[in-house]
Amino acid sequence: MKHWIQAARLRTLPLSVSGIIVGSMYALAYPTNKILTPTEVFSWRIFGFAILTTLGLQILSNFANDYGDGVKGTDNADRVGPQRALQSGAITPGAMKRAIVVTSVLTLISAISLIYFAFRDTNIGYSLFFLILGILAIASAIRYTIGNTAYGYRGFGDVFVFVFFGLVSTLGVNFLFSKQLNFDLFLPATAIGLLSVGVLNLNNMRDEASDRKSNKNTIVVKIGIEKSKKYHYFLIVTAMILVLIFAILNDFNFDQYLFLLAYIPLTKHLVNVYKNQKARDLDPELKKLALSTFALSVLLALCMIFFISDLLINNY
Repeated sequence: MKHWIQAARLRTLPLSVSGIIVGSMYALAYPTNKILTPTEVFSWRIFGFAILTTLGLQILSNFANDYGDGVKGTDNADRVGPQRALQSGAITPGAMKRAIVVTSVLTLISAISLIYFAFRDTNIGYSLFFLILGILAIASAIRYTIGNTAYGYRGFGDVFVFVFFGLVSTLGVNFLFSKQLNFDLFLPATAIGLLSVGVLNLNNMRDEASDRKSNKNTIVVKIGIEKSKKYHYFLIVTAMILVLIFAILNDFNFDQYLFLLAYIPLTKHLVNVYKNQKARDLDPELKKLALSTFALSVLLALCMIFFISDLLINNY
């Protein structure tokens, strides 16, 4: 059990649900159907299964990454980060393959349950669309490092993370509540996507030397460490600006700018990356950035709940 928990990489899980938290709380705070109260728009079943589905996708991606890099020899003695399950021999390739299959099935069941509670027997078109989207997400999580055409080895991992853990996660779950796209939400959705890509970029900067030797052509391998640092600054700073613009456009009150507290560890993180000289020293920054992103999403959600409280007090 210890080795399976390590293979699931628990420190990545809070980051994966950040978009779900923001998208759900936006639906609660700004319901598109003004006839209904916020609490009538929100559904704990949708929220719960959205969390479970996203966690399933993240764990599946972690298992597939462990397996793909393990069988290809990318995880070897040159790797800087923590030793992987296949690399250490704690879990066999066969056992990991079975775990990938089981996790895929459980994630699909969770996704189907989510779609059912969101649409039930209405909006069949929406149901089919989200079912296809769910299957694509599962396939993409597996194909990141597995197979001869694994897109993670071609530098497209950033695109997958941005789309599924940023846009799809945030906008998708909000659509399940509201049944329409809320364009204001593109700003925080993009911000969470950029921060999630930042975590992947940090991981790839840490593993640049071993990835280069193994022909894993991540963006970092393609452009080099120095340009990757500038890319990293762009990701984090742009995300911070977008969330601030979102708050301004939505007329946040003074007490709703509580989310700015998350900018403190994000700024410290940028300073640490700027000063960094050794790849190994980037490993602790992975956890810091992931937790800072999660903290930002929770604080932003709380700020939107403050808005709900004001509405209820004024007999929304």
